[in-house]
Amino acid sequence: MRDQFPFAVARVTRRWRKMLDERLKDLGVTQARWSTMVYLQQGGEGLTQRELASLMAIENPTLVRLLDSLEQQGLIERRACPKDRRARRLHLTKEGVNFMDELTERANELREEMLDGISDKEIESALAVFHKIMENAETQK
Repeated sequence: MRDQFPFAVARVTRRWRKMLDERLKDLGVTQARWSTMVYLQQGGEGLTQRELASLMAIENPTLVRLLDSLEQQGLIERRACPKDRRARRLHLTKEGVNFMDELTERANELREEMLDGISDKEIESALAVFHKIMENAETQK
């Protein structure tokens, strides 16, 4: 059982993302783009590119390309940082906020479908396991 665990988690994650990607296809964003938007929203608007790259655990040049495309789509904007003129802070545009509202609605719908028949207690147990795995991973660094 233990040897199957990492593969099962990876399969569920890939399937979840694939299904959400399919549901967001008509919004004209790739998985990389919508996940960047999610990180920006969760991390708090006004993050710098460096902070967002760290949060997403990706290299800054990769993030810059994603941000350029999101900016071209009118979903985010880069604003000058009042305290550091070299830094640019990231913010959702009005269109970006509307996009995130739609994404959230569709993601919530998918989540409920995928968690159908699973009790809150079972979900709580699974989350506890994932938190412990992350703690173990952090101590391995």
